Amino acid sequence: MSDVPRPENSGSNQSQAEASDMLVVSELGVRSQNKTILEEVSFKVKKGTSLAIVGPNGGGKTTLFRALLNLIPYTGMIRWNEEVRMGYVPQSLVSTDLPISVEEFLRFKCKTDFDTCIKSVGLEKDILRQSLRSLSGGELQRILIAWAIVDNPTVLLFDEPTSGVDIGAEEPIYDKVNNLKKEIGITIFLISHNMHVVMHYADYVLALNKRVLFFGDRKSLTHSQLLSIIYGNEFALSEEEHHKE
Repeated sequence: MSDVPRPENSGSNQSQAEASDMLVVSELGVRSQNKTILEEVSFKVKKGTSLAIVGPNGGGKTTLFRALLNLIPYTGMIRWNEEVRMGYVPQSLVSTDLPISVEEFLRFKCKTDFDTCIKSVGLEKDILRQSLRSLSGGELQRILIAWAIVDNPTVLLFDEPTSGVDIGAEEPIYDKVNNLKKEIGITIFLISHNMHVVMHYADYVLALNKRVLFFGDRKSLTHSQLLSIIYGNEFALSEEEHHKE
């Protein structure tokens, strides 16, 4: 939702990412107060694809996002494509009781014609005159997505963006995001506990519980395996499955 620092490319001894890669991560580690949060995390993401990041609570999903945004110290290598421009959508605003209109909110980020941006998330331009505090949960989350895409990013990071949104409003939001990926080739990173969202909107899955449990094509996972990952139950893959990309 808010502006984020441009992620730094680290690992000068590593080879350059391929032109088709939006992100390459190698041996990523994060520690806090002498506790290991993430260790030996490696994966890569192609341009114009969607990656769902799943795993139990406390498994390191949000920490991974913070490292990708260069907000916390880490070891290992994070290399973004030179074309990267970031958009970020959090779970929700800290407070929605802001005495400003939707248009005023969007103008905090840039000054432009917002009609196209608003329509791209399935809203009409009349909403620009409404106050943020008057919006429904689904409308507000669409406005957060509009904020994230208003300056034409190449990458969108979504940290459970429909948390707290009515079930009926959730799927249209993901439909709009998926359409953006198809229409303009945005690369999407998505943290979610929602089985339906992962199975229907992700091309690839990264399963985390401090380490990588699985990284590969979403179609390689069964429903039962994915449920086991999300809820932290016993889960095992063969070595061949574990290293699929």
